[in-house]
Amino acid sequence: MNMMDMFGKMKEVQSRMKDAQETLSTITETGESGAGLVKVTVNGLKNVLKIEIDPDLIRPDDREMLQDLIVAATNKAMANIETKSREHLRQATEGLLPNIPGLNLDGLMS
Repeated sequence: MNMMDMFGKMKEVQSRMKDAQETLSTITETGESGAGLVKVTVNGLKNVLKIEIDPDLIRPDDREMLQDLIVAATNKAMANIETKSREHLRQATEGLLPNIPGLNLDGLMS
């Protein structure tokens, strides 16, 4: 592959990565904790979109447990969306770049 072809591929990669990043805002994942009593939904940009709490948990004496469940559900949602986002970006750039040792596109999604 000559240098001009390589530059053309890089422009295409940049374009596809930009499109993929925009699409990530529409991809969502939900994490649950406490057997579904707390649910947290995040998008592919790692923004928390929604927190759902079972009404039975909203009691002053359960405040610390509720906080722990929210943290656990958020962490699960973030782990789920990380996997989904990586797959989306991998598909967006598939076949565009040769297998270049040391080239890591993971940093482009953060």
